[in-house]
Amino acid sequence: MSSVKPLSVLAVPIIVLTHRHDDHIGGVAALLDHFPVPVFGPRKEAKPIATVTRAVSEGDEITVAALPLRLRVIDTPGHTIGHVAYYVEAQHWLFCGDTLFAGGCGRLFEGTPQQMTESLAKFAALPDSTLVYCAHEYTISNLKFALAVEPDNAALVARMKDEQAKREQGLMTVPSTMALEKATNPFLRNTEPAIIERLMADGRLTQRDPVASFAAIREWKNNF
Repeated sequence: MSSVKPLSVLAVPIIVLTHRHDDHIGGVAALLDHFPVPVFGPRKEAKPIATVTRAVSEGDEITVAALPLRLRVIDTPGHTIGHVAYYVEAQHWLFCGDTLFAGGCGRLFEGTPQQMTESLAKFAALPDSTLVYCAHEYTISNLKFALAVEPDNAALVARMKDEQAKREQGLMTVPSTMALEKATNPFLRNTEPAIIERLMADGRLTQRDPVASFAAIREWKNNF
């Protein structure tokens, strides 16, 4: 990671954006009409986000002094080319946008499998206690796919029961934890021997390569 470039703001609230898709940025202009606050967003997107007032990329650190809160920016290309995430080390919070979901990951609209595996590896290196705040709750759908990939994963079977019970009670399944994702999310488990064997047996994979196995899982999910 590059050297830290601190960006301090005294006012609260602020708006932080992970990427340029309309379902993430569409309401910002209207919010700014009522609350003229700083808007932080990715520097490297293919198309700049018009409402961003402070562009950020990996190595930047945002400190909101009034809270206090410190967010470290992580470049996570894959879903889009300039996607970023925000990690709050003191509280172990990860705001990962559409790069990582509970039980899944985002589609590769612009980036490559190589980029996405590298982005997910950055998340996997965070503490197991990290709370994963993803941008959509696709958890049950993602876990149905995960079970198709790895049906004998006992932790995954237990997670599905737990998450279904939450939804039946009208409860959220987000946040999850990094430990739970590493134990049950096939996109973080693309090097597991059982998954690789399953992919090869199904004719979805021809080489034992981490990027190729990730790409095979992603392609499978795209058509699941």
